Amino acid sequence: MIAPFTLLFEEDPNPGPGLPFSIRTLYRGDWRLPTIPDRRPVIWTNFVVSHDCRIAFNQPGWNGGNAISRNHRHDHWLMEVIRARADAILVGTATLRAARRHRWVPGELIDWPAFTQLRTAEERPPLPALVILSASGDVPAATALTSPRDLFLITTAQGAERARSRHPHLTCLVGADGQLDLTAAMTTLRQQYGIRTLLSEGGGRTYGSLLVHQLIDEVFLTISPIIVGNPAPPTPPRPGLVEGVAFAPQHPPRLRLISLRRVDDVLFQRARIVFPTDG
Repeated sequence: MIAPFTLLFEEDPNPGPGLPFSIRTLYRGDWRLPTIPDRRPVIWTNFVVSHDCRIAFNQPGWNGGNAISRNHRHDHWLMEVIRARADAILVGTATLRAARRHRWVPGELIDWPAFTQLRTAEERPPLPALVILSASGDVPAATALTSPRDLFLITTAQGAERARSRHPHLTCLVGADGQLDLTAAMTTLRQQYGIRTLLSEGGGRTYGSLLVHQLIDEVFLTISPIIVGNPAPPTPPRPGLVEGVAFAPQHPPRLRLISLRRVDDVLFQRARIVFPTDG
């Protein structure tokens, strides 16, 4: 398997179930679930970033997280743990298009019985539902759409019409006014489809949308020691962790650190998002 992580700090405030012994042994600690709200799923994000907080090189063949992590085995292992506890995984169409052969299922990168056992113990379906975020409804053909799982599209009324013409098996979640409503979609996923936990593996714009609507509970962030940089125009920029939104300097969201781990020169952070209560 892998060598154990080195635990640098851990202060978990959550009251819920923790990890099984076999996973805790390698993780060198625990990850306890929070109380699941009735109005929406608990939502996590998982990213790997460079030292300068870039998430992709934005070049053919170098667009995925593996280019940033350098295919780090511990990053893959932790991704499998996080996926194992997700009832659903959220992606944007840009992410889906860049990884058409990826399935977004536990065991895709590391096949270990403990991950399947964790899903079974927590009464999760064998495969997490896939939730796609797209206002246009321009959903590309992808391997992830062919797996035996629930498939959802958060979109507009026009986007739903467009998507159904190519992917009639998608369940479209449209806001009451025909616009994309991320908050209402999360309520529907929780209350009508029983989604308790949702992992976002979308890109920087998906992350930004979730932040704007205050829909993120915890973040998992792998910090790679490489430096990616950002080219000068007219070369297309290399995307950062949060794209498409900006927060007022008086009231930005902030992180409250839960744990920090290390393997070689790579850091693994888990934190809770704290949103401003005014402004």
